[in-house]
Amino acid sequence: MEGAVEPRVAVVTGAGAGLGRAEALALARTGASVVVNDVSDTARGVVDEIESAGGKALLVTGDVGERATADALVEAAVEHFGGLHVVVNNAGVLRDRMIFSMSDEEWDTVIRVHLRGHFLLSRNATAYWRTWSKATGRPVPARLISTASEAFLVGSAGQPNYAAAKAGIVGLTVAIARGAARYGVRANAICPRARTAMTAEVFGDAPDQGVDPLSVEHVAPLVAYLAAERADRINGQVFVVHGGMVALLRPPAVERRFDTAGPLWTDKELDSTVGAYFDERDPEAMFAATEILELP
Repeated sequence: MEGAVEPRVAVVTGAGAGLGRAEALALARTGASVVVNDVSDTARGVVDEIESAGGKALLVTGDVGERATADALVEAAVEHFGGLHVVVNNAGVLRDRMIFSMSDEEWDTVIRVHLRGHFLLSRNATAYWRTWSKATGRPVPARLISTASEAFLVGSAGQPNYAAAKAGIVGLTVAIARGAARYGVRANAICPRARTAMTAEVFGDAPDQGVDPLSVEHVAPLVAYLAAERADRINGQVFVVHGGMVALLRPPAVERRFDTAGPLWTDKELDSTVGAYFDERDPEAMFAATEILELP
C-alpha cells in the first residue's frame, strides 16, 4: 500500500464503521495487516477496502464483551498474520439515561462492552507480548491504544454508565502502562471527539462545505502514530483529539491538604477546616475538567 513503512499486525475492535474503520484504514496504510472486528458481517466492507488498496486484512466478528471474542482476535492475528503488535480497543455502545432512571441492563451493557471489552483483549494481548518478550529476552514493539472519552473528564450527567466505563478504561490503561512497560508494551488512551453513528444525536450533521472539524479522519493519524515503533517514548498518557488538535492531559493534582491537630479527626474540626475551605470555594468547581469542552 502507498506509504507502507511498518509490516506489523494490528487488531482494531468496532472497526466496521466510524472511528474504528478510520483507524483500521490508517493502520493498513502504514503497512500493517489488520484484524478487523465488529459484531456483524457488515465490517467485511472494511476488509475489502484494505485489500483493494493492496493491504492485508481479516474479519473476525464477535462481541468484545465475550471472552471467546478476545481469544479469537489474538489467535487470528497470530495464526493468520504471524504475530500481534498493535491493539486498538475502540468498540463501544451507548445507553444514555440519568442515573435515577437507568436500568440494571443499561448499566451492565455499557460497562461490559467498554470496560470488560477493553480488559479481555488487553489481558490476552499483554499475555502474548509478555511470553514473546521472555522468549526473546528483550522488549517487544507492542502498542495498546484504548478509547476513553471526555465524558469521564466532565462527569457527563446523562451518561453515568459511559462516564464510569471510560474512567475505568483510563485507570486500566495506566495500570497496563506501568505493569507491562518492562516487556516493551506502550499503552495510551485517547478521548476522541468525532462524528459517528454513536454520536449522531450529540453532534448532528456534518457541515455541507469545508473540512468537518469532527471528522474521524482527525483522530486516526494519532492512533496510527501511537501504534508506531517510533512512539516508544510515549507511555501511560491520555490525549484529547479532534479537529486537527491533540491535547495532552495533565494528571490530577492535590489542591489542598488538611491535617488534624489531634490524634483523630472530630466532626467539629473537619467542619472548621475542610468545610470552611469550601465556604470560599466556587461551588460549581467539582472533580471535573470542564475546560476540556472549551478546547476549539
